[in-house]
Amino acid sequence: MTKNVVISGAGLWTPAQSISNEELVDCYNAFAEKFNQDNARAIEAGDISAKPLSSAEFIEKASGIKSRYVYKKEGVLDIERMRPQIEARAEDALSHQAEIALEAAKKALKSANKNPEDIDAVIVSCAYTQRSYPAIAIEVQEQLGIKGFGFDMLVACSAATFGIHRAYEMVKAGTAKAVLVINPELISPQINYQDRDSHFIFGDVATAVVVEDKQNASGEHQFEILSTKAVTSYSSNIRSNFGYMSRAYDTDPYGAENLFHQEGRKVFKEVCPMAAEHIAEHLSHHQLTSADVSRWWLHQANINMNTLIAKKLLGRAPEPEEAPVVLDEYANTGSAGSIIAFTKYHQDLKSGEHGLLCSFGAGYSIGSLVLKKQ
Repeated sequence: MTKNVVISGAGLWTPAQSISNEELVDCYNAFAEKFNQDNARAIEAGDISAKPLSSAEFIEKASGIKSRYVYKKEGVLDIERMRPQIEARAEDALSHQAEIALEAAKKALKSANKNPEDIDAVIVSCAYTQRSYPAIAIEVQEQLGIKGFGFDMLVACSAATFGIHRAYEMVKAGTAKAVLVINPELISPQINYQDRDSHFIFGDVATAVVVEDKQNASGEHQFEILSTKAVTSYSSNIRSNFGYMSRAYDTDPYGAENLFHQEGRKVFKEVCPMAAEHIAEHLSHHQLTSADVSRWWLHQANINMNTLIAKKLLGRAPEPEEAPVVLDEYANTGSAGSIIAFTKYHQDLKSGEHGLLCSFGAGYSIGSLVLKKQ
């Protein structure tokens, strides 16, 4: 018997603390001015480059971002530190990432009207995990009392959609009745707050969804996954190099080259047409056009990218309710952006209406799902 697979519940955990563009710029500019003053002779001699100043207006125009939530604000705005101050925990204590994953997971389970014993597998899919092993997913599984199995996935900004793809395949194949997919995006420790071009991009958050066989679903808002589509194409234009090999190199393991960095203009130029073509091909598989899509839950990295992709698909700029934007408040949250948009803006759709959920990011990687409200 062919199984119909649905997303039956979604959960969103938002950190209590946030940082505005103005706060971030004040800190960065104070650092830049001090750096330029301390290195005036080397800058004048051409040995190093001066740090350019920034502004809140520049950030909003370049990205659409106005603020971002952070797991720990302390330390980020201290120009002598410029990174979050997060306490180390004992090995027998709950990890930071499992902590935020649990918050989103519990909300998703409640939304889906499910108990832990109803779940067969846990997937933690995100841009970064705070350790190599044991898997964060197995830690979350143990905390929730879920039987079965769990594993972590890292596919940068497409981790959430790729994780849902795997859950869909498990349920479709009958190897799991219900799968909990969690995206605990704890990104702030990897941000180079001393880099004008990237210090404002990311925020922290956690999202989760329940994917299950439709015949067992009882959540109030269910979306059938009609199909999934994924593509990857290797590119070095978005990188984060820190890892266990850093210990073996004769370089600073926390140097700028090991933190997040990108060639933003190249990414914009290459990813936008790639994503638009991917989405159009996916819709055509179901004999659907862009006009048949009631809601676009797009990756939340840059408002200009989303606008351009939507224009390529629709032939016009989307209305705010068609393609909800959350990055103005949350910033780029790695793989979780499109899931935030879905979680906040899905309950108003009517039965039979279609939605398109899509991510695009480092790799390059693109993942999409065509959804139909039940």
